[in-house]
Amino acid sequence: MTTESTLRFGAQTDEVTSLLRIVNLVRTGEATTRPEIGKVTGLGRGVVSQRVDQAIQFGFLGEGEFGASSGGRAPRTLRFRAEQGRIIICALGAAHIRVGLTALDGDVLEHTHRAWDISRGPEKTIEAVMALVDDVLKKDSNVPVWAVVVGLPGPVDFASGQPVSPPIMPGWNGFDVRTPFEERFNAPVWVDNDVNLLALGERARRRDSLADLIYCKIGSGIGAGLLSEGRIHRGANGAAGDIGHVRVLDSTAQCRCGKVGCLEAVASGWALVRDAEQAIKDGASSSMAAVVKKRALTLEEITLAVRSGDPLAITLIQKSARVAGETISALVNMFNPSVIVIGGAMGSAGEVFLAEVRQRVYELSLPLATRDLTITLSVADEREPLRGGAELAREQLFDVTFPRWFADGRPSPERVAVPA
Repeated sequence: MTTESTLRFGAQTDEVTSLLRIVNLVRTGEATTRPEIGKVTGLGRGVVSQRVDQAIQFGFLGEGEFGASSGGRAPRTLRFRAEQGRIIICALGAAHIRVGLTALDGDVLEHTHRAWDISRGPEKTIEAVMALVDDVLKKDSNVPVWAVVVGLPGPVDFASGQPVSPPIMPGWNGFDVRTPFEERFNAPVWVDNDVNLLALGERARRRDSLADLIYCKIGSGIGAGLLSEGRIHRGANGAAGDIGHVRVLDSTAQCRCGKVGCLEAVASGWALVRDAEQAIKDGASSSMAAVVKKRALTLEEITLAVRSGDPLAITLIQKSARVAGETISALVNMFNPSVIVIGGAMGSAGEVFLAEVRQRVYELSLPLATRDLTITLSVADEREPLRGGAELAREQLFDVTFPRWFADGRPSPERVAVPA
């Protein structure tokens, strides 16, 4: 049986295993010449040469420049052909849509965004997303799409790609997000919580493939992406990290999820807007009072008021940070991360917010858990969820499903689907 036919039937022979490994060694930069591949894999020179030729024939590898000489003839480097496919990332938030196009190495080639209310429902939202995707593809239409990633601002069952009772997304519960994209692009599609994409984006930015990191997004909602040794921890059903609905002691605030006392109902952006408007109506002095008289306040206006020294805004932001810090401290004790990244709109309040979070985490967490802990703000790069989406797609394509579609030269929904 030939290597191609063996791969098509999914058998894992030694030949197939070494071929896949060589492609991934070159792709990740761990080994980029034939001699380096031999050292890493322990394969003989003739076997390495044969496998590399096969990988070139399949179209995954190409010849690069000459490398440094160690005394003899300089070896020619190999490169992964990242230009042969594209990854589409659609990062949806409560009030926006962001779409990007990357090469197979995760490099963002094109991106665009627009304001959008996620509560308008799945059909209208996906229609708007497709229009943005068409816009970015117009500039790069000749290269096939290899994968699509969709990030949603709510709980997602990762296996099915379906949202599960998302509080701010009416009409989305159980909606089949995956199929419209599979049918449109004939490519595998992964759907995940948006904060997981941000955590993966942070991993890519830090170039730390084994990061123990928690990304906390605190904006209109609250959620956390958990990285353990570089891998997203989703839990049994994808609900891991949904800290926005952890109960806050003694709170009776009504949450959008229908429960009472959730962290989100006390410390999120919409909770702060609610509390600021009520305080101003009750007579509190604030520079935001003029806005409240005319229209509804926004979280951005509260964070801007913090920067200008508004006492009410500072009090509310510090309260949010204290309560959020208490919940984050529980994650620190359980997961022992080396880094906590605070992102989302609340992070734009800067050190006023971050200092309070740090204080509560260090007060309430175990000394060993905080000994080497760094707590920092995100870089607030709008491309971060796009890079994170590309990381997710590359991980799924090349680490998880590669043997099932390698011989086809590109992935398809059928090949990537988990075998029955």
